[in-house]
Amino acid sequence: MRQAASDTAPAPVRRPKDRKARIALAGAELFCERGYHGVSVDEIAAAVGISGPAVYRHFPNKYAILVHATREVVGALLAATGQPAASNADGLLDELLRALAEVAVSRRRVAGLYQWEGRYLTPEHRQEFAASMATLVGRVAAPLRELRPELTAAQADLLVNAALSAFGSVTTYRAAATGADTEHLLTRVAWTLLRTDAPTVPLRRRTAPEDTPATGPVRPASRRELLLIEAMRLFHRHGYHAVAVEDIGRAAGMQASSVYRYFPGKADLLAAAYYRATDRLTGATTAAIAEASDPADALHRVVRAYVDFAFGQSDLVAVYLAENNNLPDRDRHQLRGAQRLHVEEWVGLVRAVRPDLPAADARVLVHAALNVVTDVGRLGRFDRTAGYDDQTARLALAVLHA
Repeated sequence: MRQAASDTAPAPVRRPKDRKARIALAGAELFCERGYHGVSVDEIAAAVGISGPAVYRHFPNKYAILVHATREVVGALLAATGQPAASNADGLLDELLRALAEVAVSRRRVAGLYQWEGRYLTPEHRQEFAASMATLVGRVAAPLRELRPELTAAQADLLVNAALSAFGSVTTYRAAATGADTEHLLTRVAWTLLRTDAPTVPLRRRTAPEDTPATGPVRPASRRELLLIEAMRLFHRHGYHAVAVEDIGRAAGMQASSVYRYFPGKADLLAAAYYRATDRLTGATTAAIAEASDPADALHRVVRAYVDFAFGQSDLVAVYLAENNNLPDRDRHQLRGAQRLHVEEWVGLVRAVRPDLPAADARVLVHAALNVVTDVGRLGRFDRTAGYDDQTARLALAVLHA
């Protein structure tokens, strides 16, 4: 007897209800791993197991995926802190910090969007993101000011941002950092920061540093040096992919053809800046250790050297931290190795001062301290006024002793 067609036809494949969320998650992970411009829609589709055209049923373009993914990251933080049960300020803060630590660790592969890839958002979406983050900061700052009424609103916000930076540091490195132990350690770091003497937040100048030429009134004598300075300034402001060789040449006062006499291409400019940053940081760290009287003094000097480096060359540091995905493969592997060696130098010093601290915990603390320096420095526009750099160093040292 002949079977009916309905008996032999395959069951229709149902589209998962959460496919849009899966696409956004895959996009966020790839953006954090390889940079926004280093990822295509087809690669996002392949990570989800669908075709490229299927992505467009949910998102009109790659940028829409970035916007959705960024909203998801902030939305998770707001959801985790939206309905705390504690009634007193101390219990409320503890509950909020533990919730933030859990989100940071569980979403470490995508949380980095808040730090670097957000610069690819349009002004409208950037303002939306900033408003959401301000809401989050306000939720933590309110009970903090109850516990510490001597803090100004700006100081409370800065300490909360420092704590958020410590949580966000788990997104900046590849070593394993999962589970309750890491959450507890990050919560302890956040508490330490919130209890630390708050820096005096510099007043914003009428012309922000990032709006002024990096070269200042005195131009470097070397044209190669001038090209490096202007390239770092432009890469920092607009992102590597948005800057052309012509833009760099124009900023340096020369034709694009002249740029190629010093650097074969834009990637070589970026690599030269990374090698320069690595060499300078290695030299400063080595000198700091050589001048120290004991491990505690060495740790203090190394932190101070890093703060001086970050505050003195903020464009270079920002590019150094944000653009490594755009380096040529050979240079990227070599420079990441140098970055790991720098971190391990700090880890060794931390463990020399705190011999009972496990190496894995020391590594978490070091990454948190490094992140706090760059994030707190950026909040204060890397302004040395009123000893802001000294106070930033104090926050980093507090993290390492948490």
